[in-house]
Amino acid sequence: MFADVTRSNRFQRVSAAGRIRTAFTTACSLLLIVLVSTAHVESADDEFPPELTRFAPDSRNPLLKGAGAGHWDVKIRERGWILREGDQWKMWYTGYDGTRPGKKMLGYATSPDGFVWTRDPHNPIYSDRWVEDLCIIPLNGTYYMFAEGEEDHAQLLTSRDGIHWEQQGRIDIRLANGEPIPDGPYGTPTAWHENGQWNLFYERKDQGIWLARSSDLKIFTNVQDEPVINIGPDVYDQDQIAMNQIIFHKGRYYTVYHGTKNSNDPKIPNQWCTCLAVSTDLVHWKKYPGNPLLPIADNKSSGLLIQDGTSYRLYTMHNEVHVHLPIK
Repeated sequence: MFADVTRSNRFQRVSAAGRIRTAFTTACSLLLIVLVSTAHVESADDEFPPELTRFAPDSRNPLLKGAGAGHWDVKIRERGWILREGDQWKMWYTGYDGTRPGKKMLGYATSPDGFVWTRDPHNPIYSDRWVEDLCIIPLNGTYYMFAEGEEDHAQLLTSRDGIHWEQQGRIDIRLANGEPIPDGPYGTPTAWHENGQWNLFYERKDQGIWLARSSDLKIFTNVQDEPVINIGPDVYDQDQIAMNQIIFHKGRYYTVYHGTKNSNDPKIPNQWCTCLAVSTDLVHWKKYPGNPLLPIADNKSSGLLIQDGTSYRLYTMHNEVHVHLPIK
C-alpha cells in the first residue's frame, strides 16, 4: 500500500513537471513567433520607412506652372530638378510653347523656402538646343546636367554656376560587350556618383530602366543588357516606367520613379503615378508594396524627394510643380 502511494505521488510529480515543461516550451514558442513577427514588421518598416512613403499635398499648390500665352514658357514639361544649397532653393525646369513639336528650353527659379518661387529674369537661361527631363549633380565645383535632347537621346551639359551651360554632346552608352546600344530613344537619364564612378539609369521607350556605368563620363557601359527595373506586374506601372531620382537614406538606395498603364484610347491621356523602390547595390531593386505614393487619379509624376533640413518633401513636376509634405 505504501509503495503504491509512493509510486502514485512520484507519477503525479513527474506529470506535473511534464506539464510545466510543456507549458514552458509552448510559451517560448509563442514568444519566438511574436519576436519573429515583430522583427519582420520592423524590417519592412526599415526597408520603406514612413518618412519616404507618407505624404499629403500642400495647400499652396501649385507652386509653379506655365506662365501662359505670350511667354516663352507657356507650359512646363516633365522632370525638372530641385537642389537645396545652403539657405537657397534652386529649380531648373523645361518650358515650351505648349505644342508637341515646340522647342524645349531651360528655365531657372529660386526660392528662400521651397514654397515661393521666383523665375529668373534672364529666362530661358539655355535655348541653344532642346533640353528636357533633366537631372543635375553638383560635384567639385561643377554642375553636371543629364537631360533628354531631341528624339529622346540622353545628353550631357556642364556649368560652373548653374546659369551658363555648355553642351558636351550625346551620352555614349554601350552594351555589356562594348558594342553601341541599338538605335532608338534612350531618355530620362538619372545619374548617381559614388566612389569615382558614375551610375547612369535610363529608359528605352519607357519599357524598363537600364543601368550603365562610367569612370570618365565618356563611355557608359551597361552593367547588364536587361533592365534593372522592369514594368509591372502591378497595374500602376504595367506599361511604362521611368526613373526620376536616386537618394541614399539609412544605408539603402531609394529611387523615385513613375509609371502608368496605357489608356489605349488616343483621346484619353495616360495617368502617370509616382512610386518608390529600394536597393542595396543599385542593381537589384524592390518596389514598395504600397505603390503608388500618390493616388493614380492625381496624375502627378516626375517626383523628387528633397530634404528641407528636418524631413523629406515630395515634389512632383509634370506639368505643374506641386509639393507634398510628410504625414507625421
